[in-house]
Amino acid sequence: MARQPYRSPQEGNPERGSGVFRLTVKNVMAHLDSEVKEECLREDLKFYFMNPCEKYRARHQIPWKLGLQILKIVMVTTQLVRFGLSNQLVVAFKEDNTVAFKHLFLKGYSGIDEDDYSCSVYTQEDAYESIFFAINQYHHLKNISLGTLGYGENEDNRIGLKICKQHYKKGTMFPSNETLNIDSDIEIDCVHLDLQALARNPPDWRNSSFLRLEFYRLLQVEISFHLKGIDLQTIHSRELPDCYVFRNTITFDNKAHSGKIKIYFDSDANIEECKDLNIFGSVQKNSQYVLVFDAFVIVICLASLILCTRSIVLALRLRKRFLNFFLEKYKRRACDADRWEFINGWYVLVIVSDLMTVTGSILKMEIKAKNLTNYDLCSILLGTSTLFVWVGVIRYLGYFQAYNVLILTMQASLPKVLRFCACAGMIYLGYTFCGWIVLGPYHDKFENLNTVAECLFSLVNGDDMFATFAHIQQKSVLVWLFSRLYLYSFISLFIYMILSLFIALITDSYDTIKKYQQNGFPETDLQEFLKECSSKEEYQKESPTFLSCICCHRRKGSDDHLILIN
Repeated sequence: MARQPYRSPQEGNPERGSGVFRLTVKNVMAHLDSEVKEECLREDLKFYFMNPCEKYRARHQIPWKLGLQILKIVMVTTQLVRFGLSNQLVVAFKEDNTVAFKHLFLKGYSGIDEDDYSCSVYTQEDAYESIFFAINQYHHLKNISLGTLGYGENEDNRIGLKICKQHYKKGTMFPSNETLNIDSDIEIDCVHLDLQALARNPPDWRNSSFLRLEFYRLLQVEISFHLKGIDLQTIHSRELPDCYVFRNTITFDNKAHSGKIKIYFDSDANIEECKDLNIFGSVQKNSQYVLVFDAFVIVICLASLILCTRSIVLALRLRKRFLNFFLEKYKRRACDADRWEFINGWYVLVIVSDLMTVTGSILKMEIKAKNLTNYDLCSILLGTSTLFVWVGVIRYLGYFQAYNVLILTMQASLPKVLRFCACAGMIYLGYTFCGWIVLGPYHDKFENLNTVAECLFSLVNGDDMFATFAHIQQKSVLVWLFSRLYLYSFISLFIYMILSLFIALITDSYDTIKKYQQNGFPETDLQEFLKECSSKEEYQKESPTFLSCICCHRRKGSDDHLILIN
């Protein structure tokens, strides 16, 4: 019998051999595919954390958002300056009219408010004369006023004065016998004097029983009237004039019954749409140019809003890719610092700024067209948005190490500073309440909680120290001694201890950042993952490997949208 040659199992079973070969090839391809995904993810992450200049050098992609932000800074600032100049005219017109009204309707007004009230009277004769003086001045307003004023309708759609008085119900009071018999319920009586009643000769309203005041039970007398005016100074700025309604109120306050009646004057000015404006010249044309400029600002902000929103969405998708890959390869979750690394706070700041700018610009356009008159809300929106825009410039300065210290120091010290302020705030509130209740009756700066908080904050910054010590009234020796202990302890505690610790926290964070810049920052999981990419670059430069070719040619088209443009 002839001897048979030896055959391997694969040769004896061709199907088994081919199956093992296919399994080996499949494992190799799966390994290569995972390597491709890892390398592509590294490239995407590395590109995402580049600054705009590095991205342009790497892939020649134009930094549209950077150019758009620079253009937006110029446009928004120009818009704010123009609106600010216009708003100054509005504020100046209101303040000038308020001063003029005080001189017109307040008898004996010196031009300077005595305190929070305009002036005061001390005799019954002066009180009657002050009331009659205001009524007469209102009647002869058009003959004595220098402004372009006219009579306006009040809440009852009537032109004239509305006089109301508040008083206790009838009773008797004899201070010499220390006897008081009065009903604490308050009655309010009002009367309306129109222009016909004021024009009567002799004026019968002077002898009216309504104006015979019983001062022992009188609380206050209130005279209210409306006036209309037109601001013509805006024409010099090539803007349409505004029409105003001034709601004026004169209050004679006798609630304290101390022998001193305080007179308050309040003027609430509202801008209303002028019913008929016929202005010739270049004013109307200039207004159209301003509206076009505001519309262009809105377009720029909307483009910035869309680009920043898109970047945040793509960053969240890239984070999801990284977290899934990290969990799949290393069998653990990435740290919180790496999770927040993908949330760009500057983009959030830009989005908020864009929303406020768009809203404020729409309000500004409506104000310019005289359809709205809410200057205050428009000022808040445009002012805050411009603040955020200029703060956002720090982001681009942060690309340079010399200018990045401020941002890094603020980020590092913010959590510790907030916790420190929470503890120091408790002590500050304690001093605020204590100073208000004890020193309030003896010191003007401690009369209410708001002024107490402002006074203590000024003391922390070293302002008005001597004035705060010197103005305390020495009517009570006990309170005077307490005020010294209170002020000395507060200044010593906050200036020498709390403020020093506050500065030390920030200084410690600054020193830590400086050491990190010299010796390197602590590496997170994300940074270690990206570091592996740089270690392979030298080998890839010498001889392009099969893996790098696959990474370039096998990148799926569905992954291209994950490449971010900062």
